[in-house]
Amino acid sequence: MKALLFSLLCLAASAQAAVPAYELDNTEVRDIHAANLKRDYQLFVALPDSYREGSKRYPVLFVPDANYAFALTRSIASRLHKHAGIEEVIVVGLSYAKGDAGNYSRRRDYTPSVPRKHNYQSDMPGRAPAFGEAAAYGRFMVDEVFPFVARSYRADMKRKIFAGHSYGSLLGLQIMLDAPRSFEHYILGSPSLWFDAGIMFEREQAYGARHKDLPASVYFGIGGLETLAPGKKRSRSEEDADMVADLREFDGLLKAHRYPGLKTEMKVFEGEDHASVFPFVLTRGLRAYLKSSR
Repeated sequence: MKALLFSLLCLAASAQAAVPAYELDNTEVRDIHAANLKRDYQLFVALPDSYREGSKRYPVLFVPDANYAFALTRSIASRLHKHAGIEEVIVVGLSYAKGDAGNYSRRRDYTPSVPRKHNYQSDMPGRAPAFGEAAAYGRFMVDEVFPFVARSYRADMKRKIFAGHSYGSLLGLQIMLDAPRSFEHYILGSPSLWFDAGIMFEREQAYGARHKDLPASVYFGIGGLETLAPGKKRSRSEEDADMVADLREFDGLLKAHRYPGLKTEMKVFEGEDHASVFPFVLTRGLRAYLKSSR
């Protein structure tokens, strides 16, 4: 009887192990080594449905925080093509660093500075939190990810889109202020402008003091609920940040320079919060740039 029970348990375990994972159609996972960062990442790539049918080149949509955002972005881009008639795109998701926890990787790679004051806890035991490598990560994208995508896929590298949210939008802003022509369109949702006491406001002003133009197309979006709780005084801190007010201020500062090459649009999505707003921002941001294929 014990032998029979053992055999049944083994069969059950074997059947469970044989259950296949769900796979997304027309997707690939590519390993990439960041030579200057001395870390390894993965690129999650979604190809358009028509990719195998001809020789067409496609706009490329680059998305950080891919562990969360890749599948969502792929689905929204595909659905907008099928039901709203916008152009198809290649979606390239940038993973967190191999061996790193998600928060550890994104705090380091997407933030523009080491905060002057912080009480962050690391989600990697034995390793202190790391910050401030957005500029270096941006160079990794331009110097290593872009050439890899260009030689591996029929990508129109003159039509590159960046879509980020929260810390991912800080990364986008850092890239835009370092080398604005890195992307032809930026979709930036709910940027964490409170980070490091509002350091991106300082960097925006520093850019304006040195440059006469900012050649960039930017779509800003944020949830209407990303405001300061009643009774609190607004400040440049995570606890007392009014993210809607921060973004309105930042957008206003950009426009005040009257850069001839800058185009910005901002949308507040009423009833949405930091966790729910990204699909709305992405949808509107893609529509603001991609042409109708109908």
